[in-house]
Amino acid sequence: HDQKPSISDAFGRGAVFKPIVWVGIGLATFQQLVGINIIFYYGAVLWQAVGFSESDALLTNVISGAVSIIAVFIALALIDRIGRKPLLLVGSIGMTVTLGIVALCFSQAVMIDGKVGLPGSYGLIALLAANAYVVFFNSSWGPVMWVALGEMFPNQVRGAGLAVSGFFQWIANFAITVTFPIMLSIAWIGLTGAYLFYAVCALISVFFVMNFVRETNGLELEEMTE
Repeated sequence: HDQKPSISDAFGRGAVFKPIVWVGIGLATFQQLVGINIIFYYGAVLWQAVGFSESDALLTNVISGAVSIIAVFIALALIDRIGRKPLLLVGSIGMTVTLGIVALCFSQAVMIDGKVGLPGSYGLIALLAANAYVVFFNSSWGPVMWVALGEMFPNQVRGAGLAVSGFFQWIANFAITVTFPIMLSIAWIGLTGAYLFYAVCALISVFFVMNFVRETNGLELEEMTE
């Protein structure tokens, strides 16, 4: 049927999104709920908050950016070999573990000479875990989410599905960005609580991918069903 695509294609019976659109919304939202943009928007602030000097904090951010680029190439090399779903799963599990480690390290923060700092090797461990997290994200959810969204919708729903998913992605991005400084300012949440929240979101995304995301590698667009 040659009906013109419209946003109403995303809806099923009543004013409810079609199941496949909910899966797209889930993918787009989880991509932000794991807190990736906090590393990039607030990276320098974050590292200074745990005792890094300003120049070290900025350098750390630059390293994270370089690591991201390398990780995207890893994703490009693997996406057709092992498929979209396995990459998303590995990414989710890796992010859960690394975010958990970062949260644990931040929970050890103490006052050193009147400034907040991470004692012993906690600073180094947090740094390595945060960069491992960036690798897991950018070799999976970063690029793969967009590939999966581009492939998962049947033809008639594609335009509307992508639009709705993109809209929810921006809402999640906005929510995460706005809530981070608020969490930081609440004593009992702080950096530890924020990273624990992102770790829990990453953990939930494992089960979301396992149960709701279909492998689209090798399927023709015409084979997609609602």
